[in-house]
Parts: sequence; C-alpha cells; structure tokens
Amino acid sequence: MKSYQLIHQLINLVEQLEEENHGQEISIQDFTGFLLNKVGDNNKNLIGNEAQLRNDNSELKIAHQLENNIGRLFVFMSRYAKIYIKKALEGTPLQSGEEFTALAILRTHDHLSKSELINYNLQEKTSGTEVIRRLIAAGLVNEWDDIKDKRSKHIAITEAGKKLLYQVFLDMTHVSKMITGELTTAEKFSLQYLLQKLENFHLEHYEKKTITSKADLKSFAEQIEISR
Repeated sequence: MKSYQLIHQLINLVEQLEEENHGQEISIQDFTGFLLNKVGDNNKNLIGNEAQLRNDNSELKIAHQLENNIGRLFVFMSRYAKIYIKKALEGTPLQSGEEFTALAILRTHDHLSKSELINYNLQEKTSGTEVIRRLIAAGLVNEWDDIKDKRSKHIAITEAGKKLLYQVFLDMTHVSKMITGELTTAEKFSLQYLLQKLENFHLEHYEKKTITSKADLKSFAEQIEISR
C-alpha cells in the first residue's frame, strides 16, 4: 500500500495529540487544528530556530516582545467580546457574559452548589456570588439549603431562566461570529486547537490553585522558559 507511510505518520500524530490532551477523546476538528499547526511548525523562517533565539540577545528580546504582544491581544480580544456581549444582552435581565454562562452551565446540570457554579464559571468568590444574587433576584435561578450541610446552598435554573437562555442563544451566536471575524475555516480550526491547548494548561493551574502569589507567577514563568 503506497500510502502506508502517510497513514503511519497520521497515527503517530493522533497519538501525540492524545498525549497533549491527557488521553481525552479528540474530534476531527481538534486533529485538524493540530495538523495545521504541525505543518506550520515545519516553516521556521519567520523567527528562526528557537534554540538560536536563546543564544542571541536581540532575537531573545524579539521573542519576549512576541509573548507580550500576544498577552496584549488577549486582553483586547476580551474587551471586544465584552462590548459585543453587552449589545447582545440589551433588553434582557442579564447584565454580563458571566450571567449568561452561569445560566448555560446550570442548564446542563440538575443543580449545583454555589461554589461549584462559581468554579465552573472561572470566577472569584465575590464576583461569582454577586452574579448568582442577581440571577436569583431576576427569577432566573432558584436556591435552597443543602439538606446535609446547612451552610451550603444549592441552585438550579428556573423555567423562566431556560426560556431566556434560548432567546439569547441566537444573539450570542452573532457574538461568536463577530469574535472570529473574517478568519477562514482552516484558520478557525487552527485557532481552536491553540486556544484549547492554552485552556488545558491554564485550567490545570486554576484547579490546583498553583498561582497564589507573585512569587508563584515568577517561578512558573521561569519553568516555562526553561522547558522550551
């Protein structure tokens, strides 16, 4: 079979992607993004070999500027998204994207504790508690005492919350289209792969609460630099 070597390469690439995703099931979309980036990795002419970057102060400076620029773009993208989300939620009881995602999370569960929802929504306790308070006040979420632990409360989406969520979904789809802009389908696959890779990295730190101080931030940043 003339294509055996190609098939063997594809199998190896699937194994690599599974390792990156810690054995989790992967989709064709995940693999497409991964493959596009693997192909792109073969072209090193844009910034040169990474080992050479570390041996050249001027090139190392460029690498750091690249990282800082990516960070800046992430912040700006977040701000653009907030602007679009605010417009999409006009005329509804929802005031923020965090309230929308909280409802969406609750829609996929029978009920959650407040702390569970706050963690799923990647929020700090104070801001997460305020989001829940507003949803309850608007009649979109119910709360009740935990039978086993009176200090804990459980919450669930109401029928009114479900109805509102369905109404908002279409407008939020428009937000998603605006966020991805004029990217081609191939570019979207590639971006999705890279963002998922970053999500896996950051979620592990978030769940394990590894970054609790400025010193932790510095330590892990240095480890990343060494491991490249």
